[in-house]
Amino acid sequence: MPHPYPGKLVVIEGTDGVGRSTHAALLQHWLEVEGYGVVLTEWKSSELISRVIDKAKSKNALNTITFSLLYATDLADRQAHSILPALKAGLTVITDRYYYTAFARDVVRGADPAWVRKLYGFALEPDLVFYLKMPLEALLRRIITTRGGLDFYESGRDIGMSTDLYQSFKLYQSKILTEYERMVEEYNFKVIAADEDIDAVQKTLRSMVSELLNEETKLNLSSSSDDSNNGQSSGSSNSMQEYQQS
Repeated sequence: MPHPYPGKLVVIEGTDGVGRSTHAALLQHWLEVEGYGVVLTEWKSSELISRVIDKAKSKNALNTITFSLLYATDLADRQAHSILPALKAGLTVITDRYYYTAFARDVVRGADPAWVRKLYGFALEPDLVFYLKMPLEALLRRIITTRGGLDFYESGRDIGMSTDLYQSFKLYQSKILTEYERMVEEYNFKVIAADEDIDAVQKTLRSMVSELLNEETKLNLSSSSDDSNNGQSSGSSNSMQEYQQS
């Protein structure tokens, strides 16, 4: 069920290197310029647990279950202390990754899909989910160009995909992309071609977010108008009763 709060929860999803963080930051800035209150939250940024995850990953100490549990704890803490208060206050929350990341990564690492979904059963349902999609070869070129190399975990080396780093990346990311594709229809993802020009992608994101926020504004105006009309009718009725009694 959709969450009952006045704010809006907007998710930007996609695998490593598609430009999620860039577009989340640009979208935040644009909304702020437009006069909206915005909160941006990122995957693995909880003050409670993020350093624990980094330490465990540095020692290659995460198995499938601990990997799932730690990241679920990260989201639970951010929801309680950042996402939920912002939505209650009527702000727009942009999340760079959400539980769909776990649905993809954890399943590829061997977790049961039903178990992972149940684990994240506490999480609020988003109002809008963008899935930034990019072909695997283009993704590999972008990461090597911008970062100069491949990360151990985003290449799936922790689960023994391949001893060759590049081959491991292709195998792991290919499986991740397959899991995302399975979720597109199930969760009504808005699929965006992430290999297009940044301005073109951002224009599409802004258009859809504007539509979401404008729909909410229209609903609020309609509700206010109905309340006002009801108040006028009630006031007229009361005045007539007072007149008749006098």
